[in-house]
Parts: sequence; structure tokens; C-alpha cells
Amino acid sequence: MTAIKKLLTHAGRADPRQNQILAALPAQDYARLLPDLEFINMPLGWALCESGCRMSHLYFPLDSIVSLLYVMEDGASGEIAVTGREGLVGISLIMGGDSATSRAVVQSAGSGFRLKSSVMKREFAIGSQLKILSLCFTQALIAQMSQTAVCNRHHTLDQQLCRWLLLSLDRLPSNELVMTQELIANMLGVRREGVTEAACRLQHDGMITYRRGHITIINRSMLEKRVCECYAVVKKEYDRLLPH
Repeated sequence: MTAIKKLLTHAGRADPRQNQILAALPAQDYARLLPDLEFINMPLGWALCESGCRMSHLYFPLDSIVSLLYVMEDGASGEIAVTGREGLVGISLIMGGDSATSRAVVQSAGSGFRLKSSVMKREFAIGSQLKILSLCFTQALIAQMSQTAVCNRHHTLDQQLCRWLLLSLDRLPSNELVMTQELIANMLGVRREGVTEAACRLQHDGMITYRRGHITIINRSMLEKRVCECYAVVKKEYDRLLPH
């Protein structure tokens, strides 16, 4: 058994290379990083960080999705981006800051790995491929944030919900999301009644089924026809900047 396989067996439960950034690392970089990767469960609703709080780790989701939220003084919030197995959580560390600029909450439960910021700084200092991949991901994430702001301002709730469903679907291994309408409303920054009406329209048109917090996508092609151009813009940037 190779050294890497031994380390994986010791870490136990999952292969870090389910995360696309970790999978894209050269063998030498990956082997050096592997002993410092800590497996974690990522339960629904867990806040990885709060806005303004110091961050000590980078997080690499495997089969979970993390929402980045901007929280207002009165407690209202809106989602500015989602991250899953294609990326990481903790771009403030990558950009040289120690504190988070947004709240990061697990919106779809699963697992992942985390890496201490001190290890990340070591990798960046020696010019590891992790630095290049992290910066490319940061650029893609900024594109998503910018497009989300435009979408929320100019497009209908039905279109926003389609965009949100497709972005989430791209980051999951199945076509089912476990998500209440109340949580979706908080993510989109709208009233729950609006999400209920939009979800009913999508269900009536044969795109999704929804019951007891479970959303199943049954016709993705119809969703892609209904969604605004914002989804395609974001997907194009991710495809251009990130490895698959």
C-alpha cells in the first residue's frame, strides 16, 4: 500500500480528491498536503464562520453545499454565492485577510476537509499549485457574487429560483436537495410566500417535485430554458477558470 493510501486509510472516511481543487493538485503537492487535511462532518445549518470573525481554516466541501450570506443589522440576510465540491470556503485568508466578510452556512449537509491557515500560508510561500487554483477559484466566486447581485435586482423570482436550483444541482452528486422553502426564502432574501408560489409554478410545469423539504429536479432541460442568462454566465466562468 502506498504512503498516500495509508494516509487515506488513517483519515478514514472519504477521499479528499472528491473536491475538485484538491483533485487537481500535482501528486507531490497533494502528498505533502494530505497529512494536514482534517475530515469533518458538515451538518445542515452549521456556520463555518461569521462576518467579521477571524478564520483559522480553509474548508473543502465534498458532497455538501455552503452558502455565503450577507447579514444586515436587523438580522435579514441574502445569499451572495454558493460553494461546493468545485471550490473552497475561506477566500479572505487567500486574499491576505484574517476575518471573514460574510457568513458561511451549510445549506446541504455532507462532509468535507479543512486545512489550517498556517499550512495554507506555507503552501503559498513555496509556490504550491494550491495558490494558483485558489486564486482562480476566487475569481470565479467573485463573478458569481457580481452576477447574483444583478440577478436579484433585474430578474423575476421564478428565474432566481431556477438559477439557485441549477447552481445547487451542479454541486451535488444527485438531483435531490433537502431544503425547506423558509430556508430558500432566506437565501434569496424574499418572503416565504413568494418562494412557495414560484415552487408551485415550477412543479406545475413539470420541472421539480417538492414535498416535506425535499426538492427533486425531474426536468433539468426545462429549468435551463426558464432560467435567466445569469446561470450561463456564472457556469461559463467556472468552466473556464477551474479544473474538472
